[in-house]
Amino acid sequence: MAKILKADDKDLGGFTVSRVLPHHDKKMIGPFIFFDHIGPADFPAGEGINVRPHPHIGLATVTYLFQGSILHRDSLGSVQEIFPGDVNWMIAGKGIVHSERETHEVRAQRHPLHGLQLWVALPPEHETVEPDFEHVNKALLPTINRPGLMMRLIVGEAYDRSSPVRTFSPMFFLDVLAQPDAKLEHPNPKHEAALFVETGRVKIGDDEFGAGDFVWLDADDLEFESLEHSRLLLLGGEKFTRVPHIHWNFVAYERNTLDAARKRWDNGEFPRVPGDDKEHIPLP
Repeated sequence: MAKILKADDKDLGGFTVSRVLPHHDKKMIGPFIFFDHIGPADFPAGEGINVRPHPHIGLATVTYLFQGSILHRDSLGSVQEIFPGDVNWMIAGKGIVHSERETHEVRAQRHPLHGLQLWVALPPEHETVEPDFEHVNKALLPTINRPGLMMRLIVGEAYDRSSPVRTFSPMFFLDVLAQPDAKLEHPNPKHEAALFVETGRVKIGDDEFGAGDFVWLDADDLEFESLEHSRLLLLGGEKFTRVPHIHWNFVAYERNTLDAARKRWDNGEFPRVPGDDKEHIPLP
């Protein structure tokens, strides 16, 4: 039976972030260990997103926007503005530092921001890969069209299509636009899965779910029906046999790896972000 995982809403001053994963009832959905719904926000001129440089290990981050833009910089020297429909995929591996801000042109005028940020845990054998960053334009992401359905495959494999984004374990992440009465089957019944209802309403079994619901799907939830015009985010993947620990921005399978990362950051031993190295988020 499908179950709603309630989000923890955080007011970050001018906008809200709703965090679903990790959840006390379910830490991971496949490899997805972190799920943030950002906004929607409407910033006046002079204000906006301003996330100072901070570190990550043991994960890959996914940024996917519905509205607005974010300027990504990282310690590899990447500088990339992301727009709705594109994918920013950052592999932290053994360690990376990045910031998330805005361009002058965006900050100078009233602007929106609305989207998702997710973390994908790396399997133990890939936990310490070399860091990497990949930006994939929306035009390069596979689209899947069916009666009443328009889908974009963001990451992974689903419905006989593959995203160009490099992954380390079986997974899927889809953006689905559904018309009333459209039906969609589970992309891989062997995988764990969840459905986030961005807009509209959907029926799963005998239950109905609405905008803002993050629904953890049961193994028997094999088909979904849209009850009105809806936008749905479908995500999941192969269940991990080991669940890593999370502390702050770090993901690792051993506690001493987390402790070592904390010391590295506190001692200034992580690489710096070129062009954005004058400030940072201190260790909590």
